[in-house]
Amino acid sequence: MALLNPYQQYQQNAILNASPEQLLLMLYNGAVRFINQACSCLDKKDISGTNNAIIRAQDIIIHLRDALDLNYEIAKPLSSLYEYMYHRLVEANIKKDKLILLEILKIIEDLRNTWAEAIKISQQNKPNGKDEKNA
Repeated sequence: MALLNPYQQYQQNAILNASPEQLLLMLYNGAVRFINQACSCLDKKDISGTNNAIIRAQDIIIHLRDALDLNYEIAKPLSSLYEYMYHRLVEANIKKDKLILLEILKIIEDLRNTWAEAIKISQQNKPNGKDEKNA
């Protein structure tokens, strides 16, 4: 097993110690980062970089969709939204269309911001603002 540099070790520890809520937020942040990266690569006419960044964003969207718990009412519309975003990212990649990327970026940012706010409210409602497992 290869040794990780300190930054990689920090990232791995952050993931291993994150709550499910924080992991979801990390996924949204990753999708935002890769879509922004795709836009930047597209501006530079870096087709390979654009393709790679879009594929990474698609992988995150697939993971988000597959991780849904279908026992909750919100899961079905979210699944449809993730499916829509995935197909639009495929289209953006084929057409190298920045407007599609910006459309999906807005949706992902809205989901991320909503989720971040839900985490914040949830933490405020816990005793001392801490997780029970850490209390």
